[in-house]
Amino acid sequence: MKMTGAQAIVTSLEKEGVELIFGYPGGQVLPLYDALYDCKLRHVLTRHEQGAAHAADGYARATGKVGVCFATSGPGATNLITGIATAYMDSVPMVCITGQVPLSVIGKDSFQEADITGITAPITKHNYLVKNAKDLPRVIKEAFYIARTGRPGPVVIDVPKCLMTTTIDFEYPETVRLRGYKPQAEGKAAEVEAVAQALAEAKKPLFFVGGGVINAEAAPLLRRIVKTHRIPLIGSLMGLGAIPVTDPLFLGMVGMHGTVAANRAVMECDLLVGIGVRFDDRVTGLLTRFAANARVAHFDIDRAEVNKNVVADLAVVGDLRWSLAALESAMADLAGEGGRRWEDWRLQVTRWSEEAPLSYQKSDDVIKPQSVIEEIDRQTKSEAVIVTDVGQHQMWAAQYYRFQRPRSFITSGGLGTMGYGLPAAIGAQMGQPNKSVVLISGDGSFLMNCQELATAVEHRLPLKMAILNNNVLGMVRQWQKLFFNQRYSYTRFANGGTDYVRLAEAFGATGLRAERPEEMPEVIAKALATEGPVVMDIRVCADENVLPMVPAGAPLDQMINGEVK
Repeated sequence: MKMTGAQAIVTSLEKEGVELIFGYPGGQVLPLYDALYDCKLRHVLTRHEQGAAHAADGYARATGKVGVCFATSGPGATNLITGIATAYMDSVPMVCITGQVPLSVIGKDSFQEADITGITAPITKHNYLVKNAKDLPRVIKEAFYIARTGRPGPVVIDVPKCLMTTTIDFEYPETVRLRGYKPQAEGKAAEVEAVAQALAEAKKPLFFVGGGVINAEAAPLLRRIVKTHRIPLIGSLMGLGAIPVTDPLFLGMVGMHGTVAANRAVMECDLLVGIGVRFDDRVTGLLTRFAANARVAHFDIDRAEVNKNVVADLAVVGDLRWSLAALESAMADLAGEGGRRWEDWRLQVTRWSEEAPLSYQKSDDVIKPQSVIEEIDRQTKSEAVIVTDVGQHQMWAAQYYRFQRPRSFITSGGLGTMGYGLPAAIGAQMGQPNKSVVLISGDGSFLMNCQELATAVEHRLPLKMAILNNNVLGMVRQWQKLFFNQRYSYTRFANGGTDYVRLAEAFGATGLRAERPEEMPEVIAKALATEGPVVMDIRVCADENVLPMVPAGAPLDQMINGEVK
């Protein structure tokens, strides 16, 4: 079938099952947008290309599908960069299609020309500069395969405008053949059996669960193993939801703002089994003291992660759906015990949880931010999809919302991108239209991409946005307070802050405000009951810190306000 390159792109996306594209048009993608005009694909016009990238990211995390975004050349493409890097750090499958100047003028500093493949090389799983229109179907087929297989990640396809208007004979490939890329779905059974043997010998085993479990859709397998063997476990920020946080065996998030029980368990376990985790610096603290008494086993699909940060005594490389199923089989001989061999250890870590739960000083005078998260949790029955920006509110959401299932917590973990929340929540809401999606943001983060309120209003999304408004850049201020002698350098908004109710109304959304503790529950209830997008301006205490806290570079047992009562 003959068609233009632009039509070939659209047809290829349809064949990949794409339903939704987030994007922003411009000169070099005009033929592509012209092809969109006649097709069934749904396109969401965001108000900034960065919003398009984050929305595609949020859609991918909420659904498990590949997120897709479009941008034009030059500034359009470079505006995607933060979104691409965010997705890369958190292993999110995305395909980003950018326009490029015609082949004949590449390298001549043409209008809106930027070397997007060069710029994105360190932050993509792969990228393409297409030079022949007949390659477009193959490249798109490969891009989706690369993005969703193995360790997921973003792929950029840069398409010169001249290729979009070139006529080709369209034929979509059935298979992908890439000489240098063969994801390892199954590993070695002997490696799994070695971990099972180590678990049988361990007196204090601990599972450490990361976002890889959610990406691999392996949470049901993990839950079965935990239920059978009753081994305590901890989670990374990205792993929240893999196991219900209300499960008595779950000790909470580990690391800089982890629970006392989780951090103590790492320091005292004798076998730490990392499952789909990166062992990043926010988790480990001082590396030489991390799990110093333990052997470390590491399950991951990406061989490059093994021994990158923490040296593993045992490693299993492969898809977690295979490796956890193999572990379950290898531990079959222990199943009849019901985890009795680890009873003393389990009682010990449970006692730690009871002795030092997450807590804060409640108040009748000011709204405590932790209480807002607890109230949202109560009113949504722990069933909402929670999306956050980055900062104190992100950590409080991780600590106080009781996540029950995978893909219910969407946040920028690795890159820590302020401004991520609102567009990502739009993508999540569009991917899960029947779910209650709540954005928890800070006043600093919200302003970075608040223009996407227009997108939420245009599509009448039932998105609820809670801004924990303390009129400061809270997390930076917290570090200044604790580590820079309270020299609060440029972290307070000196103009008195923004009126978020009027901002919401200016975009056509509903705006609500709570200034007193007694007003807050009613405002949340009214927001949840109101149709369409609602912004809640919740004036919270500015002096609150996220605790406990392990100072950067300190071992996990040196927690500020992490004393055991």
